[in-house]
Amino acid sequence: MEHLTCKRFTSISDPSWPVVYRLYEQSFPRCEQRSERDYAAALCDERLHAESVWDGDCFVGLVFWWLADEGYVYLEHLAVDPALRGRNYGARILHELCARSGRVWLEIDPPEDEISCRRRKFYERNGFVYNDYDYFHPSYQLPPHPHRLMVMSYPTALTPAEFASFRTFVHGLVDRYTTADPE
Repeated sequence: MEHLTCKRFTSISDPSWPVVYRLYEQSFPRCEQRSERDYAAALCDERLHAESVWDGDCFVGLVFWWLADEGYVYLEHLAVDPALRGRNYGARILHELCARSGRVWLEIDPPEDEISCRRRKFYERNGFVYNDYDYFHPSYQLPPHPHRLMVMSYPTALTPAEFASFRTFVHGLVDRYTTADPE
């Protein structure tokens, strides 16, 4: 099986940004989405790796991740084109990110319905473990709507100190790269 190709964005003026941003808008709740204006600022931060994912010439999806100073990767967004779901692309993207990074941490919705239960099982099948910490993610949009998420990590569980560092890192990114401004 060939490796997928990831193409990193450095600007929202990149010709393939609109396709990726459209998938982003379709795939995540509004409260978990940055505006394009906010991405214009965030893409200047070297820690952000906003990438389109390709299988040859075929656009597969997106993976947006941050490299934290402590050396772990915060996987903020992963989405596969709906027409290509069920073809193992999500697992391939995840495996390649974990192989590059070593330590990957992410958030998902609590397993309260069929989709969120399937999502948790997907990450567990791919080596992630659930971390039993009380966690609320701040909103990217107004009105503010912090929402409860669960934190998962690869390859091992987070210590209390690592979880505190993760929460501080994520909240700092939201504050820095989300204006939550209605203009």
